Amino acid sequence: MTLPEDAGSIRDALPDLPRDRDGDPVFSAPWEARVFAMTVKAHEAGLFSWKEWTQALGAEIARTADDAPDAPGYYDHWLAAFEALLTAKGVADGGQLAALRDAWDAAARATPHGQPIELDKGRS
Repeated sequence: MTLPEDAGSIRDALPDLPRDRDGDPVFSAPWEARVFAMTVKAHEAGLFSWKEWTQALGAEIARTADDAPDAPGYYDHWLAAFEALLTAKGVADGGQLAALRDAWDAAARATPHGQPIELDKGRS
């Protein structure tokens, strides 16, 4: 997955983005890759500019001290910024996003290790 062309230099636009030695993004969990891809696709669909995205991500990162023991990880910030933009743009409201987050969490807990997570598994 690559960043949009209008992102300019990846290193300048997203200096804290975890990267491999070739400069490509790396992810420690599948959900990180998914939220990254959704963000890029939402941008490509014209939902927000790359400047809006970097400002939203920067604001999320600035909200939490990096040295806090329970500080969110980089992609936790990424997800929070993405959700904030979806809400600000009227794509989804906070309640919808919270319900989806809870449903995915329940599905993950109901899925045996190593198996694909299916949203229906978490629903009663």
